[in-house]
Amino acid sequence: MKRISPRVAPLALAAGMGLLACGHVRAQEADASAAAGTPEARLDALQRQINQQNSRIEQLRRDLGEQTQGLAQLQAALNEEILANARARGEAVPAVAPSLAQGMADAAQQAAPPAQATDPQPAPAGQPASAEAPQPVGKAPTSRSRPPEVAQIFDQPGALTPAGKFVLEPALQYGYTANDRVVLVGYTVIPAILIGLIDVRQVKTTTAIATMTGRYGLTNRLELELKVPYAYASGDTVSREIFTGAALDRVFNASGHGLGDVEMSVRYQFNRGGPDKAFYVGWLRYKSRTGTDIFEVVTDCVTRCVANATGTGLPLELPMGSGFDALQPGVTWLYPSDPVVFFGSFSYLYNFERKDVSRTVVGGQEEPLGDVQAGDIWGFNLGMGLALNEKASISLGYDQSMVGKTTQNGRDVPGSVRTTLGTLLLGGTYRFNDHVSLNVALGAGVTRDTPDLTFTTRVPITF
Repeated sequence: MKRISPRVAPLALAAGMGLLACGHVRAQEADASAAAGTPEARLDALQRQINQQNSRIEQLRRDLGEQTQGLAQLQAALNEEILANARARGEAVPAVAPSLAQGMADAAQQAAPPAQATDPQPAPAGQPASAEAPQPVGKAPTSRSRPPEVAQIFDQPGALTPAGKFVLEPALQYGYTANDRVVLVGYTVIPAILIGLIDVRQVKTTTAIATMTGRYGLTNRLELELKVPYAYASGDTVSREIFTGAALDRVFNASGHGLGDVEMSVRYQFNRGGPDKAFYVGWLRYKSRTGTDIFEVVTDCVTRCVANATGTGLPLELPMGSGFDALQPGVTWLYPSDPVVFFGSFSYLYNFERKDVSRTVVGGQEEPLGDVQAGDIWGFNLGMGLALNEKASISLGYDQSMVGKTTQNGRDVPGSVRTTLGTLLLGGTYRFNDHVSLNVALGAGVTRDTPDLTFTTRVPITF
């Protein structure tokens, strides 16, 4: 079906109204001539008919103005949505179709005398000046239905997948942790003189996690996500054996690889935001325990680990999962404020308790542990993103998690303490085309319990 140009439609409508009015006038003039006998009566009848036709034409003009205004608002909303989606994806702003009101203004300008043709015609409020003069890329539109896309540095993305679209995101994360621990076992008789033993231990851990993530947009405000990780970890522990007189360091090596904990998430955008108006996205994540956990690997202890000094007490194979099913609700917010976008999230992770668990020690024996529950995690993060051009953007942020104590049989595990994990993050995104982009993020730990270094690479592919 051909689309009628907005410039032709008003002229055609005006011509039709004129023909209609002329037909009514001529018919009524003929009736009046036949009915009236004197010239004065005929003139009066014609004047009344002209007045009536003028009233009808004025009413039609008012109706046309109302219809034009409504169509202009619809076209403005459509143009605004096109511009917002283009800027959110980092693309060049396309030429938008002129509205009906703009088409009438252009037609009037073309029909005006040459002296008036040079005068600029003001565009209606909220309308682009013309299709050849779109708004600049760096200027935010007056409203948006979707949150703006920023360089992803946190696990939870802010912008949702459009309805009917599928995003496949392969990712690779590298992490490195080095901790030094000194334990003094003994007592002092005078300052600086220790009677007893010193346990000096260094733990260096390297991890590599390959993740395949799939996201599908059910609607423009609702999406589903499935994440499948495959992990490799290697740990080196350097220590002096406690309760011995050894003068040499002992190195304990352990590694592991395999499927990690599969995750499923659902996200929903609560509101329609815009410039200086925040977007809110709620999400719910379920983490399974498909990966090998600490209760399934063999621990370097003989007979048992509790009150047993034989062995290191460390796992002979590093686990790939946490060992606990977990449910994590959270909310993410984005606040566009040209030229940057502020964003962050708040979440709570609940670890489900495991009943009647046991640990395997050297020799294949089982050491019962009872009911164990890992500490819950409160987390929040803050960041800001800046678009450098239509293809590249950068983000800077901070992520913090507060981990509670682990309990065993309803009591705190001896030695279990609350832990705070803090990470500074810097990331960037480069869009190759409408379907493929590259995202990198670098994290630096700011607390001793946080990995010293994390480097993540993501390649989202849109279908």
